[in-house]
Amino acid sequence: MTDPNSLPQPETSTPETMNPLRCVTGAIISGGLGYAIYSLMISIATNFASKPIHSDNQLVIRITSAVRTLVVGVFALGAGVFGIVALGLLALGVQMVVQKLTKAKEG
Repeated sequence: MTDPNSLPQPETSTPETMNPLRCVTGAIISGGLGYAIYSLMISIATNFASKPIHSDNQLVIRITSAVRTLVVGVFALGAGVFGIVALGLLALGVQMVVQKLTKAKEG
């Protein structure tokens, strides 16, 4: 009989190897997402700027300004992160190509 307390063993799979094509593909995807988020951020900021706050209450004005700043800031952070990831993946792909070329010349 099988022991009910034993956990099933996961199948061992070979890890995916890195190659320059995968790095460049990831950079293109990440860059595209970063550009899309950046475009959305510009659209949101333009929309906020075109609709002023209509209130005489100072607390409402401050909270609204803080929320608008937070929303635009979160989108800017997302666009920046995706942009940096795209640059890093592109640099990794270039580094891998250079390493392969130097190994081919040495050996």
